[in-house]
Amino acid sequence: MTEPIDQPGEYTGHPAASLRGIVVGYRGHRMEGARPARVTLPSATVTLLLAWGQPLTIHSGPEQAVSSASWPAMIAGLQTTSTLAGFDGSGYALEIDLTPLGAYQLLNLPLQHLAKTVIDPDHIMGSGWAAHATEQLAAAPHWPRRWQILDALLTRRLRGGTPPSPAAAKAWALLRDRGGAVSLRELMLATGLGQRRIQGLLREQIGLPAQTLSRIIRFHRTLAMASTSLDSLADLASLAGYHDQSHMNRDFRALSGQTPRELLGIMRRTPPRHSVGHIQSFSDFGSREPASRPA
Repeated sequence: MTEPIDQPGEYTGHPAASLRGIVVGYRGHRMEGARPARVTLPSATVTLLLAWGQPLTIHSGPEQAVSSASWPAMIAGLQTTSTLAGFDGSGYALEIDLTPLGAYQLLNLPLQHLAKTVIDPDHIMGSGWAAHATEQLAAAPHWPRRWQILDALLTRRLRGGTPPSPAAAKAWALLRDRGGAVSLRELMLATGLGQRRIQGLLREQIGLPAQTLSRIIRFHRTLAMASTSLDSLADLASLAGYHDQSHMNRDFRALSGQTPRELLGIMRRTPPRHSVGHIQSFSDFGSREPASRPA
């Protein structure tokens, strides 16, 4: 059964089996009017966006200089601050969430060049790639067909890409599976690499150094804990592995621009999207307020 062609709303799709471990998932948006700007929190995914109709407008966010002009297509690397962005009119948009190691292989470039910024996909994929992809997607009669088009486009791009190193894959798996509660020394012991080499490898194939990755992953783990049960913020800090509540407060302010209490209040008012098998669940909130920068 196909989905309605022009019904406004949000849709989710799953990648082909050959793209598992590369693509976390697909998200489609059909907007019949302006969609209020949303706060997107830092997460451990790389996002490719393709839009037709009204483009995306980024109001604030990436640390590296990024114009607030509209983006009909973009690739966003791993971010360390929240982003405020929205659509000012009707249109369609597709988001492809990539695992960091999947993005490294698919995009075939060192991911530190994408960290804390966004870039036009044509700078990586080749001139005209975004327009060609968008034309195919816009002509598709329904969302399932669009997921198939994305599968084909990404599978073609994946051919010839450089697979991540076993050491980077081991370090990433350890960080992810332990909720960020991994010391640099533990990563060195697990991979057999020295400090400089493991840090360089993580920057190259994931985008950020170990300590920053740990903070982002632990941040999402803390939100997941708080979504199921919460006795007090002090208990939450302890369960999540922070030294104390002040340490948790500092991390939340740095990553989201909000205190834990403020952010958890937003989370309760606007439940995050569900995602299976990855730390993407708490990335997108319906808040219209820009996240304030920590002093």
